Amino acid sequence: MQKNPINICIVDDDDIYQFTIIKTLKSFNLPKNIIAFADGEEALNFMLDNLGEDAKLPDVIFLDINMPIMDGFQFMDEYIKIKPKVGKPITIYMVSSSVDPVDIERAKNISAISDYIIKPIRQGQLKTILEKLEKNIR
Repeated sequence: MQKNPINICIVDDDDIYQFTIIKTLKSFNLPKNIIAFADGEEALNFMLDNLGEDAKLPDVIFLDINMPIMDGFQFMDEYIKIKPKVGKPITIYMVSSSVDPVDIERAKNISAISDYIIKPIRQGQLKTILEKLEKNIR
């Protein structure tokens, strides 16, 4: 039976980080689609455009905090408003180079965020996240 690919969404304005994480994700032998956005507004617009089309919506989002236009926390504020219209669970990881306890605490207080990961994400950490996800969405 053909497995549905995992839809992975990266929201980060750092081109080098995006390139590195996409390259790492592609190295894993899992069926996946990868979409990347440079800011929260682009990602939110994609989500709004695809509400009701679960096959296009991400299964997991790796969300940076510090981005121009709409940062990670602003994205989460908007995502929480549309979450009831999203037809499937989406796992969200706040990924940041910030070790500021205020950012970490703020992320932990948003129930829609699964975890806070300090950059860079290690390859093993990423693989574990995806393997767990794959088990849960199958």
